[in-house]
Amino acid sequence: MKCIQKAWKDHQHELRDFFRGQLGNTYWADDLLQDVFVKALADRETFCRLKNTRAWLYRVAKNRLIDFQRSHKYYAEVSDCYPAETVEPSPLQNLSKCLSSVLKHLSADDQEIIECCDLEGLHQAEYARLKELSVEATKSRIQRARKRLKIRLQSCCQVVFDEQGSVCCFSSNS
Repeated sequence: MKCIQKAWKDHQHELRDFFRGQLGNTYWADDLLQDVFVKALADRETFCRLKNTRAWLYRVAKNRLIDFQRSHKYYAEVSDCYPAETVEPSPLQNLSKCLSSVLKHLSADDQEIIECCDLEGLHQAEYARLKELSVEATKSRIQRARKRLKIRLQSCCQVVFDEQGSVCCFSSNS
């Protein structure tokens, strides 16, 4: 029994620090430390014959810690205050601000055909029927309107197009 008391006196502080460092919780550290010494008491005959009681205590401490961590899964409560994940908007999403102001500077006919066919998704054939135009005339009108829109976007918003003709970047001055 004296060998266990000596081991307790010699190693309790460093074992407690070991558990605290691993768990970050003094109460759990003290509970596990107690478990280690209860194990030493239970195996006192074997324990007292050991040449290196410190190594035995650390092996038991490590095993007890592993068991504890397996049985006590840590689940942190999720706060409602967490900021929403921010996603970098694409150039096209940012361009919508500039687009609305540039559209106002186009003719009423150009605005209407771009808004109906390109922004609202109306088929050109349906637009032609509604406006009593031929499909060919509608296609010509929308192409001319798109060219005028592109020129306005390049001058007002410094829109830069890549090799495929897609918007790659811009800066709004409007």
